[in-house]
Amino acid sequence: MNRVDFGPGGINPPHSHPRASEIGIVIEGKILSGIVTTKNVYYGKVVTAGQVFAVPRGLVHFELNLGQTKAFFFTAFNSHLPGSTVLPLSLFAAAPSIPMEVLTKTYLVDEDAINAMKSKFVF
Repeated sequence: MNRVDFGPGGINPPHSHPRASEIGIVIEGKILSGIVTTKNVYYGKVVTAGQVFAVPRGLVHFELNLGQTKAFFFTAFNSHLPGSTVLPLSLFAAAPSIPMEVLTKTYLVDEDAINAMKSKFVF
């Protein structure tokens, strides 16, 4: 289980859990829970205190605090090793870097745009 706390506007960025499904219950606040299916269809739902959301194994998903105050929720997984792949980190902070050509063709942008994104993820 995890407790996830957000300030106003806080986000749990797009990520997936390759080895587990996830269920969450909002304790306080108003959260947008979004998933993207394997057919690239987006589904989003605003979830408030006392409501639950579920994420099937391996699907890309995120949570965003829509409220003006703090929010928190608990999540649980059906595996003790769910794994986590945070997409922005995996794509733009990878070391060694993913070849520039792969990123420019994937996102249909030039190298300057990719370099601008990469600069945000320097640790």
